[in-house]
Amino acid sequence: MHLRITLLVIGVLMDFGASPRASLNSPRSATSQQNTTLKEEKGSTMQLSSYILFDGNCKQAMDFYRSVFGGELTLTTVGESPMKAVFPASLHARVLNARLKSPLVDISASDWLRPAQTPVKGNTLCLYLSGGTPSDTTILFRKLSEGADVTDPLSDQPYGLYGALNDKFGIRWMFHAEKK
Repeated sequence: MHLRITLLVIGVLMDFGASPRASLNSPRSATSQQNTTLKEEKGSTMQLSSYILFDGNCKQAMDFYRSVFGGELTLTTVGESPMKAVFPASLHARVLNARLKSPLVDISASDWLRPAQTPVKGNTLCLYLSGGTPSDTTILFRKLSEGADVTDPLSDQPYGLYGALNDKFGIRWMFHAEKK
């Protein structure tokens, strides 16, 4: 989590005009960076998970997701963090980092912390739940449907059970279960 907070703070500092350490800038060109591949190292804990940026309602959204999926929610506000002095007081109540981890999901999120930029609302991130039983998929779909815009009602398709919705926080979800 400290790495995530550090990367987030570096991004915010860049918005405030502070310079990140020069050692973070690579002398290689963008082309050569694209041609290199990441080598898996023993003991590496790097993983990909979803990260959602909310416009001031991160805590409410993550509490809702915990009510749907269960699990442990950790949450730190800007004002509770060691980086509090870097941010204006108007952002101290916002969420700096939240993470919900359960056997089903691993979702990280924060509130928008770039006062010099306006967030663009849209479905640029889609969370995809797949591999569960049709019964489990139906239960989760119904729970997330609370206050949602159901764009594709859950239905049997040639490739299995499928549905999609934009939840009450504007986040796009897709569901798929294999036919049994």
